Amino acid sequence: MGVKKAITGAQAAAEAMRQINPDVVVAYPITPQTPIVEHFATYVANGIVDTEMVPVESEHSAMSAAVGAEAAGARAMSATSSQGLALMWEIVAATPGLRLPIVMPLVNRTISAPLNIHGDHSDVMGVTTLGWIQIFSENAQEVYENLLLAIRVAEDERIQLPAMVNQDGFITSHAIEPVEIYDDDKVRAFVGTRSMERGLLNVAHPRTIGAMALPDYLLEVKRAQEEAMSRVFEVYHSVAKELSAITGHEHPLFEAYRLDDAEAAVVVLNSAAGTAKVAVDAMRDRGMRVGLLKPILFRPFPYAEIRDALKNVSAIGVLDRSMDFGAYAPVYSELRNSLFELDKRPKLQSYVFGLGGRDILRGDIEVVFDELLSGSLDPERQRYIGLRG
Repeated sequence: MGVKKAITGAQAAAEAMRQINPDVVVAYPITPQTPIVEHFATYVANGIVDTEMVPVESEHSAMSAAVGAEAAGARAMSATSSQGLALMWEIVAATPGLRLPIVMPLVNRTISAPLNIHGDHSDVMGVTTLGWIQIFSENAQEVYENLLLAIRVAEDERIQLPAMVNQDGFITSHAIEPVEIYDDDKVRAFVGTRSMERGLLNVAHPRTIGAMALPDYLLEVKRAQEEAMSRVFEVYHSVAKELSAITGHEHPLFEAYRLDDAEAAVVVLNSAAGTAKVAVDAMRDRGMRVGLLKPILFRPFPYAEIRDALKNVSAIGVLDRSMDFGAYAPVYSELRNSLFELDKRPKLQSYVFGLGGRDILRGDIEVVFDELLSGSLDPERQRYIGLRG
């Protein structure tokens, strides 16, 4: 058992970082991520953590400095949102290829233009191909626990890849809710310390990080990176089991909510899953057999496991909080890929919602379920929830 605190998702991330006690935290403020590093900075100022806090002039510099610290052998973290992620893109893209297990809370916010400071998933969906482990969080409790999980998975010797832990801007990051913070000693024992084995400052074992790879070796380097990503599932399950011994919670690849006998289901990431659960319960009270699948580990994507979870559902609505212009929406594309191998595939419908922080209500999701159950679907055409006429 831990201590329950009434805190925001941003504070929950800072609490996890306090217990992780990284050697270096480098960050630059950007709405709505700023409270994470503000709260963590108080732990530094009060001597609660041993972290070297490095203020920099931009997000590009933040990730550059984090890469330098991590390469040297330190445990380094950063945090950002939206345009900050876009500004550090060059270094974000380099980090997986350098095999540096930086863990970064990402508070999801719209990528401009037009300028908007509220939450959607256009930032994180813009970097899904770069090679970061990506974990999504429905609420502040999950933010806290997912960060603890991420640091162990990322730093595992079989992995050595960076990880992003996502939460919805303002909806999660600034909303206060009860979060159970577990015993410091137990969590710190779980997290452990980063091995210096791969660090550049380990002079007993000199190594190179970031060498040029020309056509004769680039393919082999990237194949090794993909093999490491494929091992994430095994490590994730193992680490999740250890963490469950502390939290009492399961830490699955995805959450299946009332799916066992469902005729129709929705698939949705992050905070909207909470609203969807309320809609599922309301529809069940009316005798409708509906359910929810909430992806948690999004990269690597658990195709086979999700296919097995949804194989008996007749109709599925995939709710995306971002778009891929000229193509299927990102989560919808992954669901189509997952289900392709089935001989009898569920009917699918793509829905886009919540861009720029627009609310999605229980009634909106009930309408989606009504459409799914009625069979009035058009899999080739994207639909929009709450679009003004």
